[in-house]
Amino acid sequence: MTNSEQQVIDALEKIGLSYERITIDPAHADTGVFCDKYGYPPETSGNTIIVASKKEPKKYVACVVLATTQLDVNKRVRKLMGVSKASFASAEQMNALTGMEVGGVTPFSLPSDLPLYVDERVMQLEAIILGGGGRGLKIGISPEVFAKLGAEVVTDLAIVRNPAEKS
Repeated sequence: MTNSEQQVIDALEKIGLSYERITIDPAHADTGVFCDKYGYPPETSGNTIIVASKKEPKKYVACVVLATTQLDVNKRVRKLMGVSKASFASAEQMNALTGMEVGGVTPFSLPSDLPLYVDERVMQLEAIILGGGGRGLKIGISPEVFAKLGAEVVTDLAIVRNPAEKS
């Protein structure tokens, strides 16, 4: 288990909700590949995305959306951030900010001052599969965890994808 995965497990233990640890082959960590390989529906899988402002001083936020949707960075997230331009954080920025790698980013164990936004569709699920901090771990948990994390639930944070697109 990587250090970032252990930090996620430690954070989950402090939260106190039951969760499922899903150990996976790191080569299959990207959401679409994970769902295909392990038989989890994309409708119950989430992506945690770090967004960065384009201009200095840099601002960052974390957003959780369903794998069947696309984060609305240009309108919704940019407005929430209060910036004129925003984009997905680079892998280097995301790793420096969270200590996690692409394919394992999760809302658990994020920096405490990082705003966390969750698309309202996530809250309608019984359980969601999220990253586990590294590419070898996924976490299954109730969306009620977002209330414990102090997340803001946002209407239309994401746009429904064309079903032909893969996450």
